[in-house]
Amino acid sequence: MKLVEKKIYLASKSPRRRELLRQIGVDFELLLLRNDGPRGPDVSEEVNAGEEPLAYVGRVAQEKADFAWDMIQKRRLILRPVLAADTTVTIDGEILGKPANVREATDMLHKLSGRTHQVLTSVAVHSADFSGHITQISDVRFGKLTEAEIKTYCATTEPYDKAGGYGIQGLAALFVEHIEGSHSGIMGLPLYETAQLLRQAGLKLP
Repeated sequence: MKLVEKKIYLASKSPRRRELLRQIGVDFELLLLRNDGPRGPDVSEEVNAGEEPLAYVGRVAQEKADFAWDMIQKRRLILRPVLAADTTVTIDGEILGKPANVREATDMLHKLSGRTHQVLTSVAVHSADFSGHITQISDVRFGKLTEAEIKTYCATTEPYDKAGGYGIQGLAALFVEHIEGSHSGIMGLPLYETAQLLRQAGLKLP
């Protein structure tokens, strides 16, 4: 008989993902992967040559979950499902990562201004008897942004830890003219798809 899990590990530093898991009543313990340091990141977020956005985001999320599961076993932690996720923004087939500076953030917002782009969030779960991922895709249309709006936004801290240089849950909500898809997915964790995976991994949800 399959055990019913009551708690998971979350392999993500995102405060937004923590908030969204709490929203659906999922209890979790953080299991943080290394992003930098002398040995580099535990899981590289570099895009492979010729890699399409859909393949990229799914691969990175699954690699994070797999690495975290291996870590759990090596550390001899309690065996619980581990959840990882990755979000990317794409327009015209180009992947927009996290901007490193004001210039990159400004360039990204110019590309998104007045146009529709896609936000892809892949969620991966790995447990003792399950491993899989689901990717949710949403369309987001920005209104036409003025130079003043872009400059003011890029002067805040908001663009620099988010794919595409913006977060819909912050000031950039003012830019969004229309969305089609999952609001929670655009934030970084599509809750419907997340619940599907967690149930498959043995977690009891409402």
